[in-house]
This record gives sequence, structure tokens and C-alpha cells, in this order.
Amino acid sequence: MVSWEGVIEFVRVAQYGSFTRASKHLSTSVAQVSRRVAALEARLGCKLLHRSTRTVTLSEAGQLFFAQCQPLITGLEEAERSVSELQHAPRGLIRLTAPVAFGESYIAPLVNQFLRHYPDISLECHFTNATLDLIEQRFDLAVRIGKLQDSTLMARKLASRQSYVCASPQYIKEHGEPFTLSELKHHRCLKGSLDVWRFTVGDTQKSMSVNGKIQYNSGHALKDAALRGLGLVQLPDYYVQEAMQSGQLIEVLSQYRDAPEGIWAIYPHNRHLTPKIRLLIDFLESNLA
Repeated sequence: MVSWEGVIEFVRVAQYGSFTRASKHLSTSVAQVSRRVAALEARLGCKLLHRSTRTVTLSEAGQLFFAQCQPLITGLEEAERSVSELQHAPRGLIRLTAPVAFGESYIAPLVNQFLRHYPDISLECHFTNATLDLIEQRFDLAVRIGKLQDSTLMARKLASRQSYVCASPQYIKEHGEPFTLSELKHHRCLKGSLDVWRFTVGDTQKSMSVNGKIQYNSGHALKDAALRGLGLVQLPDYYVQEAMQSGQLIEVLSQYRDAPEGIWAIYPHNRHLTPKIRLLIDFLESNLA
């Protein structure tokens, strides 16, 4: 029969590189940790750790054993934490990342509303347009938009976003309205981080390079430029929807409107989805939709 005796102590020593630090983490004595690791080594019939007066390093067998055991210990801890949270109000830290503009405009207000309901939950939120490694950087949850990369991460669709090509009435009055994609080469296009716009032509998605003298890596700046009549812009709905409803911006090329993109909740597959994370995902899905 498989025994857990000494495994947790070994994993903590390997993580901290010290019997003393491992014993403090486990709230036990250094002697107790040492005895249990020694008993584990005896049971396995090999040396897992090389000890000296100042350092503790992993043997070849120790490296292999640690790589196999660490995810098991993490899973056990999170399983216990999940069961505990079922008996109490959700509590603990959530580490979340999301794209900058969407995060600031939509995710932050919703998460703040969520935290009002669950005051025992604490939050670390990092807004960035970079694709972070959730496992390496220990994030519990990411909100991502668009086509997902192939990975071992789990994904749940929260909502969709729609992009529009639009311009101000002033721009259309001065430069005319394009009715075909080929006409875009004669227009001033406000470019974002990429100088490529996406369209749907029949059943096919088409990416098209556009020309323009103005380029921003900010959706708000692009929207402002469009409002001032400086050119056509392609932006997601959360930037331009209000301006379109008020008539400050007018959609063009609607027959080539790009297909909606998914807005996703992403989380590591090897991290147990604790009640507090599930509650937050449910909350985001119901409110973003």
C-alpha cells in the first residue's frame, strides 16, 4: 500500500532547500522532519537529498520523486481547502489577470461588485495585454479575448465581443463612405497595435492591411481620433457602442463585419477549481452576458 508518510516533509524540504524552513512551514520540529524524510528514503531504498552543513540539494532520484510528488501535494491541499470552503463563506486570495482596456472598463467594476458580496475574499489583479504563464506566475484565473492558443489550460466562455468599422459623420461628409473593402486604400485608417483589420467575406475570415498616418496602442485614443473626424477605425463594441448609439460614430462596411470573438475565463487544469474561483467565473459570466 502507498504511504504518504514523509512525502509532505520531503516536498517542503525540496521547495525551501532547508529542513529548518520546512519545519517552520509545517509547524513541527526539525528533528521530526528529518526523521520522516529519512524513513521515506529507507522505504524507497535510495537517497533523495544530499545534506551538508549549509545546503540541502536533490539527488537524481530526489529530482524525479519531487517532480512527481509536488503536483499531488498541491492537489491534496487544494482539495482540502475546497471542502473547507464548502462549510464556510468563501475566503482567501484570488489572483486574476485580464487585458488592460477590457479589464479596466468591465472586469474591475464587476470584480469590485463581487467582492462586496464576499468580504472574506482578497484579490490581486494584474491588467496586461501580455499572455502570462498562469502556472509559473501562480495566477488562479485569466480573462482572455479572441482565439485561444492550444494549451493545457481549461477554458470557459463568458461572453462575446463584436468589432465595428466606424467613422464620424464629419469624416464621412468630407471623405465619403466606403462600400467595398477595396475602397479602404483610398481612406484614412486609424491603426492600432497591428495594421491589420479583420472582415468576414461570405463564409471566410479575411485579414487586410490598412493604411494610415495615425497609430495608437490605445483603444481610447483611437476612438477619440475617430470622434474628431481623423479617420475610420475598427474597434470592439465596448469602445464604440455608446458613440454609435448617440450618432457620434456611424458604422460602415457592416456587410463585412467580422465574426464575434469569445471572451474566456482561463484557469490551470491541474489546479482544483475552488468554490471562490467558480463563484467568480459564474458571476462574470452572468453579468458580462
